[in-house]
Amino acid sequence: QVQLVESGGGLVQAGGSLRLSCAASQRTFSTYAMGWFRQAPGKEREFVAAINWIDTSTYYANSVKSRFTISRENAKNTLFLQMNSLKPEDTAVYYCAARRASGIYNTRYEYDFWGQGTQVTVSS
Repeated sequence: QVQLVESGGGLVQAGGSLRLSCAASQRTFSTYAMGWFRQAPGKEREFVAAINWIDTSTYYANSVKSRFTISRENAKNTLFLQMNSLKPEDTAVYYCAARRASGIYNTRYEYDFWGQGTQVTVSS
């Protein structure tokens, strides 16, 4: 079992940046595939980005590609999401997720563990 705690959300103007963090409790964090998802009011939770633990390969949703960067620091059991050029449509609660496996996963059903979420609000 791994516990995940997100932080770094907030209110930012369009065009601005935020960096989200996800702290994991498990010392074997380095062997978990990790991902970021988001959920806007009245909408389904959607995939944002994912990272493999073996070769740190990454995968992004088209809507965030070239603006967001997912990374991980295994020594600190921490996952990051750097968000640049933010748009009002990026407003959502952002969740990190973990799956004890190698690979890249882009659907929520493939993840076993979830954080509580952090709110990101982008004003126009």
